[in-house]
Amino acid sequence: MSSKQMGCLWVVATPIGHRDDISARAIETLRNVALIAAEDTRHSRPLMLQHNVSTPLVALHEHNEREAVAAIVRRLEQGESVALISDAGTPLISDPGFRLVRAAREAGIRCIPVPGACAAITALSVAGLPSDRFVFEGFLPPKSAARRSRLEELASDPRTLIFYESSHRIAESLADMRDVFGAEREAVLARELTKMFETVIGEPLSQLAARVVEDPNQQRGECVVLVAGRGDDTDAKLAEGRRVFAILREELPPAKAAKLAAAISGAPRKQLYQE
Repeated sequence: MSSKQMGCLWVVATPIGHRDDISARAIETLRNVALIAAEDTRHSRPLMLQHNVSTPLVALHEHNEREAVAAIVRRLEQGESVALISDAGTPLISDPGFRLVRAAREAGIRCIPVPGACAAITALSVAGLPSDRFVFEGFLPPKSAARRSRLEELASDPRTLIFYESSHRIAESLADMRDVFGAEREAVLARELTKMFETVIGEPLSQLAARVVEDPNQQRGECVVLVAGRGDDTDAKLAEGRRVFAILREELPPAKAAKLAAAISGAPRKQLYQE
């Protein structure tokens, strides 16, 4: 069968929170395909109703993906077009869909992206951390030992690190990041993006971890954690400079303490004095 007779697989991004964050092209595509493969049909149906999309929905999630892929590919080969969506954001980004896209491509079926929201990129856009180079790590291992091991592999990475984390593990993960990356490493918690209780908090990991423990509201909803990559040894020097300055400040005037702390640690004297 030629590719012209086959249907197309449309990979369609949906909102990560606010239901109006969906493109006109995405809505038109969802209305015109024969079938929508959704991660959770119950979750996606209200979005479809809001935008007057009556296309049939079929479930495609991590537990049935292997079995469902074959049936969907057969329909594509028979000339029907199918849209792939996830519960929120861009499909395949920490969501099911990889096997379907791969199988469709191997069958010679055209896969067309309809871009839109992605929580990782949305968070990066407002984090105030370097965005010229970054790495998306998705979800960390749920157990602390494995999580710390993974973080240790990333500790020297110079790129901004982006993680997804569940609400019931966010406090533990931030504590592990603080211990592995260092208390002074810059980090941002972007929570419930585009939703009513959206918060974006940027602080050194020590402060951020403490704030989340103290405020149960920051342990709710969908979480994106961004951590500044390791630069040169500036962060370590500054942390040591602050420690030395605190000791010297008990006996010396601020200017003198800052000058000596900078000489001992290599941290910027001006920054120590201003802080």
